[in-house]
Amino acid sequence: MDVGAVLIAVAGVGGTLGGALLTQRGTDRARRRELETTRVFEEARRHHELRRGCYTELHRDARQFATALSRHLYVVRDRTPEADDIRALEETKDTYRDRWSEALMIASDTVVPPAQDVNDALTAVYGQVKRLEQGNPRPGETLRAAAEAQHALWSLIDTMRQSMRTDLGVSARRPDPVTSDRGRLDAVRGDFDGAGEPRS
Repeated sequence: MDVGAVLIAVAGVGGTLGGALLTQRGTDRARRRELETTRVFEEARRHHELRRGCYTELHRDARQFATALSRHLYVVRDRTPEADDIRALEETKDTYRDRWSEALMIASDTVVPPAQDVNDALTAVYGQVKRLEQGNPRPGETLRAAAEAQHALWSLIDTMRQSMRTDLGVSARRPDPVTSDRGRLDAVRGDFDGAGEPRS
């Protein structure tokens, strides 16, 4: 038997096996990269969906809380609030508070500041409304002042909404303060001019 032929045969078999092994290792590496890319993409998609759901609910609940504050101001202006009136406001506030707590864990760093502005303003207006309801306002707190503060909530909510839309990639426009609707503010002021203090 020719030793050279055996060596060539061994080298051929070794090359074939080695090539198959290298091909398999390359395929395994490519598959691992593909799985990792898919995992990262799915994780990003899930996080985006989570943020979108959170933003939608926070926006809705902030608007409902602002609306409930407006309704309650009209109740305080017109009559002594009843248990149902108070309960409706408190339930709306509690729903918003829970949503705000959730948003703090999910919202991006660009959304938290305008959302914090909304939260601070809602909390301040709620405090004014409750003190007026209880007949214990602080100096300068009147129905008209509370109504103006409640009206100002809408531009803050609009700024928060735009920030959320930008963060989600729905809008390329950066949020900017929304100018208030002057005519609507004048109407709100008129509703509470001369309304007097809330009844005890």
